[in-house]
Amino acid sequence: MIINNLLLKLKDRNNENIAKVRDILLSMRGKIEFLRDLKVEVDIRHGKSSYDIILITEFASMEEFNAYLIHPVHIEVSKYIEGELEAGAAVCYESRKA
Repeated sequence: MIINNLLLKLKDRNNENIAKVRDILLSMRGKIEFLRDLKVEVDIRHGKSSYDIILITEFASMEEFNAYLIHPVHIEVSKYIEGELEAGAAVCYESRKA
């Protein structure tokens, strides 16, 4: 299983904007056949080094992850997120869990 974690620090860090971005990320659920699981969590610490949102996605294989990256729904969401983003970081790894 492939797990991708995406950390997002937004330009506008108010609660309403964070909630809007969270909802837009969650809107991918059920629309991309390769996406086995999608979680979106919001930071509760609000420190200077904190990111605002983490997007955790799961895929059966790297091939499916790569197909997700070019899926029209993902591209549409990504374009919106790019306009809101101050900084981002990602970690993609293979999990051996059953």
